[in-house]
Amino acid sequence: MSGVPTSFHLGSLDFHTYGFGLAIAAYICYLYSRRRLARAGFGLERFFSYALALVVSGLIGARLANIATNWSYYSGHPGRWIAVWQGGLASFGGIALALPLGIFLQRRWWPGSSFARFADALIPALVAGWALGRVLGPQFMVDGGGHLTHQWFGIHYAGQVGKRVPVPLIQGAEDGLLWCSLLVLERSWTTRFAGATSAVAMIVWGLVRAYDEHWLLGQESHSGSVGVQIAGLVLAFAGVLFFARGLLNRSGNT
Repeated sequence: MSGVPTSFHLGSLDFHTYGFGLAIAAYICYLYSRRRLARAGFGLERFFSYALALVVSGLIGARLANIATNWSYYSGHPGRWIAVWQGGLASFGGIALALPLGIFLQRRWWPGSSFARFADALIPALVAGWALGRVLGPQFMVDGGGHLTHQWFGIHYAGQVGKRVPVPLIQGAEDGLLWCSLLVLERSWTTRFAGATSAVAMIVWGLVRAYDEHWLLGQESHSGSVGVQIAGLVLAFAGVLFFARGLLNRSGNT
């Protein structure tokens, strides 16, 4: 195993390390998001409800996408549809459900504000939370590793035979580097157009996620390997469109 048990007990209660780690990451992300939004001038009166809506919709979407892309398994095991402690959250399913809800609530609860500026304030915090979540979450779940490997960096994961590529740690490092890069771009692009930081995050994260899925996880993924790769490329393309839209709006205002 990876050195940390996949579950632990407190009295009669059984806690899964995977979920506990994700909860820590989500809370830190929430605090960081509040700080960034306040610094950008957005009111925080509705932000707790906003964050809760994103978390719940993201979890539902991620689980439904995982079930849909692994229907041949789940159709015969309906009792495991809610067994998220065993893993099985498809990232892009969460994004697909949480993103439109987030846009709708942003326009409703912060009317008249710029969605691009709102996204620029929020997305670096989400990337930082994602980086921490990869390290504290999937690293300690059942079947959390990637391909078999005989290299020195391989790690034993619960439910998997042999040493595995430590994909959660690799993705945590990738997302941490992306977060640092966004902060640097944010400071150097303060006179540029709103939405640039968000667009770069979408492009880079989408491409890297597709790359990881193809080379590090492949068909061993429980999230539908081809679907994840396509979704990553679609997200990157959407980022390109978002970037182009920002450039056009900036040109029109100059």
